[in-house]
Amino acid sequence: MEANNISIATTVPASRKLQANDAKELLSKAKTMTVAKGKKVQQFKGGKSATDEAVSAMLGSTGNLRAPTVVVGKTLLVGFNQAVFEEHFV
Repeated sequence: MEANNISIATTVPASRKLQANDAKELLSKAKTMTVAKGKKVQQFKGGKSATDEAVSAMLGSTGNLRAPTVVVGKTLLVGFNQAVFEEHFV
């Protein structure tokens, strides 16, 4: 993030486990969400159109919110994919 002069407003430590309720809250405030799991990238609608499938995609195998999770305006990015991050940050 520093390489692109992007400032981080809030950081949540890994010791604070965010789960399904936290994921639902984040997704309810977003217009769109992109979930990246390696090369697989999925798009979901947020807000009132959010589905259980979208919330499930946000969670890892332990039931915790996947990292990194980034809020960019009304867009939510979950997981890491280089191309997705470049699209939003470069």
